[in-house]
Amino acid sequence: MKKYFLISLLSFALCYFTALSETSQDVNNALKSGNYKAIAAYFQESVELNLPGNEGLYSKAQAELILKDFFQKSTPKNFTAKHEGESKDGAKFNIGTLETSGGTYRTYFFLKKSGDNLMIKELRIEKE
Repeated sequence: MKKYFLISLLSFALCYFTALSETSQDVNNALKSGNYKAIAAYFQESVELNLPGNEGLYSKAQAELILKDFFQKSTPKNFTAKHEGESKDGAKFNIGTLETSGGTYRTYFFLKKSGDNLMIKELRIEKE
């Protein structure tokens, strides 16, 4: 019985950490390609944005439009993830560099568990 419990616990942990990694990777890939819809799919119902010219707490729909506008003005050329981390409560963050037609930006996104999914609570794209 103990062996079954341990195997179940390890399987759950592996699936959970794989999901964490997949979510970050999905967002990283979307940043690299400028796919604002793929990023917005991970937005919580309200998201804190800090983009050039737009800073504040926005609804998911507003944040998607702001991100779309940013990518239309600054077409992504490359994205490099620099650092990832996780807090004790399961929240995750990612810091990277986004190279665009409008310059280079430091990126930061913060993922927080919402139900069974990790969702973006905060997204920052700041000029370097």
